[in-house]
Amino acid sequence: MKRNIDIFEFPLNLGLKKKDHETEPGVKKLPEWLRKFGFHKEINPASIFRLEAPDYSMEPDQESGVLNAKALIEYAQNQADFILDHYTEKTFNIMLGGDCSILIGTAIALKKLGNFGLFYLDGHTDFIPAHLSETSAAAGMDLAIITGTGHEKLTDIQGLQPYFSEENIYCAGNAETDDDEYVAQILHSDIHYFDIDQLRKNGFSKTAENFLKMISSKTLDGFFIHLDVDVLHDKIMPAVDSRMEDGIDYENLKDILKPLIHSPLCFGIEITVLDPDYDKNGTYTQAFVKNLIQIIKNKED
Repeated sequence: MKRNIDIFEFPLNLGLKKKDHETEPGVKKLPEWLRKFGFHKEINPASIFRLEAPDYSMEPDQESGVLNAKALIEYAQNQADFILDHYTEKTFNIMLGGDCSILIGTAIALKKLGNFGLFYLDGHTDFIPAHLSETSAAAGMDLAIITGTGHEKLTDIQGLQPYFSEENIYCAGNAETDDDEYVAQILHSDIHYFDIDQLRKNGFSKTAENFLKMISSKTLDGFFIHLDVDVLHDKIMPAVDSRMEDGIDYENLKDILKPLIHSPLCFGIEITVLDPDYDKNGTYTQAFVKNLIQIIKNKED
C-alpha cells in the first residue's frame, strides 16, 4: 500500500450483552491484543489515535429498546468528532474495535464528509430492529441503525439520518440463514445482499469488483469496509461473541479484500469482535494478523 496508514483504536464493548460467565465482553482488549502479535509494528502507521470508551454496563433503554443507548450515542458523537479532527486526506484508516457498534461513530463522520458506500463483511446481517433482537445489543443491529432502521435516538443523531444509504451498501457473508424472519429484514431493504452461499457462487473477487463498479458509477466520495472476524470459518476464528460454524477462509478473505483495500477510494477498514478472552494463547489471532498484514501490505505468502 502506497498511502500512509493511520490506526484508530476504539475499544468499545457497550454494543454487546455480556454472557453469564463474563464480567464484561473482552473485545475491548482487541487493539492491545493485535499490538502484542505485531500488527502495529508491521503496519508501521504514521499515527496511532485512541479514544477511550466508557466503563461497561448493561443499562436498558426503554425508548429505543437498545442496551446502553445513551452511552453509545455519546461515544458515537465523540468518535465522529475524533475521526474528523485527526484523519488526513488520502490516508488509509484502520479502525480497531471493540464491537460492531463502533460503526455508528464512523458512519456519522463519513456522512459529514460526503456520500460514502459501505462494504459490510460479516457472518451476520446485523440488520434487524430492536424488537427482533434476543439480546437488545447494538452490535447485532448496527447495519440497521446506520441506514435508519430503529429509534431516531440512534438512527438520527444530529439530524443526519441515514448515515449510509441502503442502495450504496453491499452486505456479504451472512451465515445465519436458517432464520427466515431474520433474513427477511435485509431482503426487504435496498441493500445489495449476498449470504455465504451467494457470495461463493458469485465469486469473492467478482463481488468486490462489482462493488467498486457501483461506487464508480454513482460517483460516490469513497467507501468504508466493515470486517467482523466472525465472517471467518469457525475452525480458523472461533474467538468471537456469536459463533457460526460456516464462514470463509483466508484465501477468500484475500480475494475479497485486496481489490477493496487497494482502491484509492477506500477510506479505511474497521476490525471488530475478535475477543482475546476466547484465544488465550493467541493461536487464532496470530494467523489472523499474518493474513491481514499480507492483505493490507499487498504481500504474498
